[in-house]
Amino acid sequence: MRGPFKDIHDVEAHLHKVGLFHQDMRLERMYAALETLALKRPSFKIAQVLGTNGKGSTATFLAALCQSHGCRTGLYTSPHFVSPQERIHIDGHPVPPDLWVEGANRIMGVAPDLTYFEFLTVLALLLFTRCAVDVAVMEAGLGGRHDATTATAADLLCFTPIAMDHGNVLGSSLTAIATDKAAAIRSPAPVCTARQYPLAAAILHDAAQKQGARLLQADPLPSAYEQHLGLAGQHQLTNAGLAFSAWQALAPLLRKKPDSSRQQQALSAAFVPGRLQYAPAGAGHPPLLLDGAHNPHGMRALTATLTAALPSGKRPSTVIFSCLGDKDWHTVARQLHAALPEAPVFIPSLHNPRAADATEIAAFWNSLPAGATAHCVSQTHEALRMAAAHRTGEGPVLITGSLYLLAEVFALFPHLLHSSSSRTTL
Repeated sequence: MRGPFKDIHDVEAHLHKVGLFHQDMRLERMYAALETLALKRPSFKIAQVLGTNGKGSTATFLAALCQSHGCRTGLYTSPHFVSPQERIHIDGHPVPPDLWVEGANRIMGVAPDLTYFEFLTVLALLLFTRCAVDVAVMEAGLGGRHDATTATAADLLCFTPIAMDHGNVLGSSLTAIATDKAAAIRSPAPVCTARQYPLAAAILHDAAQKQGARLLQADPLPSAYEQHLGLAGQHQLTNAGLAFSAWQALAPLLRKKPDSSRQQQALSAAFVPGRLQYAPAGAGHPPLLLDGAHNPHGMRALTATLTAALPSGKRPSTVIFSCLGDKDWHTVARQLHAALPEAPVFIPSLHNPRAADATEIAAFWNSLPAGATAHCVSQTHEALRMAAAHRTGEGPVLITGSLYLLAEVFALFPHLLHSSSSRTTL
């Protein structure tokens, strides 16, 4: 189909022009685009994954469970690290660039004014239709009520643990945030939820009851499963348990019978970059431990692993840390400092307009009692060089605090985006 985009670079240039952080919390454009493209009720089943932390991991586990049982499976996640193409996969592989261009040109012909996330959400649905998937796992972006993934029908919803985040958009209380996310419950489709704070659990219960939706409580997998999961960390037992519960509810809709060996294979093969990802030393970098914890809930999961579960050889001896300024980075920094008080910290200035000021982070870190010194550096590659020089023993360099910090590392070493060059088990 002819249109404004000749290749994938044109598509990415358009997205860059639209702007990643431009938001317009209304769904009218989405409804109109989906109606025109006949995507409001796609031919495939849809599982929507919402919540605060663990959405990407849960979505990946669930997609792997579907795929292992012979379902052609689409997976839509966010954000990306290096290229937007990371967000849309079919059966574990990125969609070919020529199909991206074809789909993007179709969208521009009917809905040229979509925001960044809206455009990619419509494109994902269009590509999943084009490639005849059986099921699509769609990770919500921000919230639920006005999220672009909520504009289409869903056959099942998953809620990961809901906590404080995006307070400047969703509201400054857990009640406001949970209410916004629960508003995605819009039909009698079954709802699976991980264990929630009591307040969030009550809000989800009420929302499901109003829609006549069956509410399924998912428990974490037993701790014995931790060593068999493809994603490291005790908190992944919660995400895998939620995905497992969702798969049990989704399988009958796909006319599949859950198989224990296929389920185990799927859970052990799941991979998401930047989730307690251990990367052995390679060309240009020391051993690394990459984790995208960027709010107190996520950092609590990371520090639990750092303080209790890591063998001595994998305990980080140096840290690279940065955060976005609109996150609760003071709490996050305090948590990390308490877990690794003796580790020198290097704080690069992120190439991001929302980034917290590196000198302010360093000053706060150095004001905390009984700890190693934090140092400001200008670039992420310089932070890597200095952190490597200050390593003691065999411990890796921990890189955490922001997905955008990890993105700068992956841009330097793109092979780390793939499971073949990382060992995620610790």
